[in-house]
Amino acid sequence: MEQAGRVEVRGLSKRFGRVQAVQSLSFTAEPGRVTGFLGPNGSGKTTTLGMVLGLVRPDEGFATIGGVPYTELERPALTVGASLSANFHPAHTGRAHLDIVQRAVGVPRSEVDEKLELVGLADAADRKSGGYSLGMRQRLALAGALLGDPEVLLLDEPINGLDPEGIRWIRLFLQHLASEGKTVLLSSHLLSEVQQTVDDVVVIRRVELAYAGTLADLQRGDGERTVLVSAADRPTLAHALEGAGAQVHGIRGETMRVTGLTPDEIGLVALEASIPLSHLSVEESELEQSFLELIEGSAS
Repeated sequence: MEQAGRVEVRGLSKRFGRVQAVQSLSFTAEPGRVTGFLGPNGSGKTTTLGMVLGLVRPDEGFATIGGVPYTELERPALTVGASLSANFHPAHTGRAHLDIVQRAVGVPRSEVDEKLELVGLADAADRKSGGYSLGMRQRLALAGALLGDPEVLLLDEPINGLDPEGIRWIRLFLQHLASEGKTVLLSSHLLSEVQQTVDDVVVIRRVELAYAGTLADLQRGDGERTVLVSAADRPTLAHALEGAGAQVHGIRGETMRVTGLTPDEIGLVALEASIPLSHLSVEESELEQSFLELIEGSAS
């Protein structure tokens, strides 16, 4: 039986004239997880989301939500919240825009004020959206997607234009939605932009699938990765790591750079040595390199 809220894409292909926009694309976005849909601009992400939402007719393949095509959902706006654009009528206030969406969705008008407060736009609700910053428009788009309290969220580049505080806010907010069992699928052309937000990653390269799996597996990769490790007793930990076959490449501030072991293996060495870790992560440049290799086609 198909799980409610699961977004399933199978064999989607779409051509516009001579341009192949998407080719034989398959992946799944699961409830309770944030899935990042990644690829360079022009790789087919927006077209794919359009096909999932029934806005673009695929040449081949299908997309379903909870086992049902979007166009066959009984009340689609209450099942799926979508934001494919942060552009609005410049003469409409934020509240006026959501009033229009609220009537179309068929939810109580009280939801408008609630969602404006939720996304941090309550104080700007009666300003014209033409005067909004890009980050404010992103928040307004998210408010519109949330009006029907949907179990699935499809968001196209939702972090674009946000300042660091806004990025942190949306990161925590989307993770909170996933913790409530919602399916969150967001696109981005930058892995570094979403790597602290997503659980799973779908990478599209030249209109085809390049990778689908967990972020942890992408971080692990097939090659050597540099892991950043911090602990109070760094000398003892360095000795233990070297004894387990790792190479410790020196200390940057309070952080050691380690190769030869995965993050999981480093954590186990620290546990066995009774050394608490204060930080453990794959070096961002290394993770970004894995992503670049995928989208450029140089990785197998």
